[in-house]
Amino acid sequence: MSATIQSAGCPAPAQDNKLLLWQRFIKGRGISYIVLAVIGVVWIFPFLWMALGSLKTQREILAKPPKLMPEHATLANFSQWFTQLNFGSYFTNSLIVAVITVLGNMVFCSMVGYALAKMKFAGKNILFGAVMVTLMVPSVATFVPLFVIISNMHLANTYAALILPFLCQPIGVFLMRQFIGGIPDALMEAARVDGAGELRIFFQIILPQCGPALATLSILTFLSSWNNFLWPLVSAQSEEMYTLPVALSLYSTGQNATNYSVLLAGAVLVITPILLLFVFLQRYFIQGVAMTGINAHVR
Repeated sequence: MSATIQSAGCPAPAQDNKLLLWQRFIKGRGISYIVLAVIGVVWIFPFLWMALGSLKTQREILAKPPKLMPEHATLANFSQWFTQLNFGSYFTNSLIVAVITVLGNMVFCSMVGYALAKMKFAGKNILFGAVMVTLMVPSVATFVPLFVIISNMHLANTYAALILPFLCQPIGVFLMRQFIGGIPDALMEAARVDGAGELRIFFQIILPQCGPALATLSILTFLSSWNNFLWPLVSAQSEEMYTLPVALSLYSTGQNATNYSVLLAGAVLVITPILLLFVFLQRYFIQGVAMTGINAHVR
């Protein structure tokens, strides 16, 4: 009987199952997955080209037609950064500036966000409105007055010049204000009944519950500080104070402009700490963004 059915043109049961699975795939999320996969490849390809290009020689990079995979992979481009281009000094400067900036934003943005979310004082809404307005002001518009202030304070070409203007950023205040607003007031009232002051409430009750928001803030702040180029270029006036983006840009000009293999190796070194930070904190980052959006919608 089965032979008769198959000979009549009816598909086999295994073929029916494959056809049903394919139809469900198309009707479900299959198309979305395919589109997202294509977009992911498009986004990842430049990073893949950068990583593989950093292992190529200058001749391979300039070869026509270009090839994706290196014929003779080499680490000489990376060693040149460590032996000839003073990478350690640039990396140390970037790391010091980024870490202190992140810590400052975690503390000060949390404090301001706590005050705006939970305290009652005159002009609170006006202050929050001013914070929101500063988010719409281009950073370039404040460059000249900020540099004049730093110069008059005799802080140019110091770590203070690279750090102080970014210790409390508006986006961090907004993020922490929205997150802290979702913490129940009953916790703080109970602490006040027990005799706790505002600082103790902030450090022992509020901050421990802000893990996802603080992780999100730290990633955003570290990314902004690590990739900051214009302000370090202006305020750092000697090579000893250069950060990685400034050193990389200066190396890409002048007589060394054609050494693309070394430039790609430097780009890999610059971007690697950011990728590692996001990999380790991505769960908290996603959770913080999601909860902040929920709190903003509720409020």
